[in-house]
Amino acid sequence: MSEYIIITALVAVAGIGLFAAFGDVLQNQMAGMSREMAGQSATQDISDAQASATTAQNRAAQADSLSNYNQQTNAAQ
Repeated sequence: MSEYIIITALVAVAGIGLFAAFGDVLQNQMAGMSREMAGQSATQDISDAQASATTAQNRAAQADSLSNYNQQTNAAQ
C-alpha cells in the first residue's frame, strides 16, 4: 500500500512540474483553439503561445541550483 502512495505522490509532483513549465503554453493554445472554433481570429493567442513556449524553453535551459534559486525566483516575478 505504501508503494502506491509513493508512486502517486511522484506522479503528482511530476504533473505539477510539467504544469509549471508548460501551463501558460497550454492555456494560450486552448484559448486559440476555442476562438478558432467560434469563428474568431486567434492570431493574438497564437503569438502568446509562441512567447510562452520560448519562455519555457529558456527556463528549461537554465542551470538551477540552490546557489542561484533566489535570483531566478525573483526574476520570474
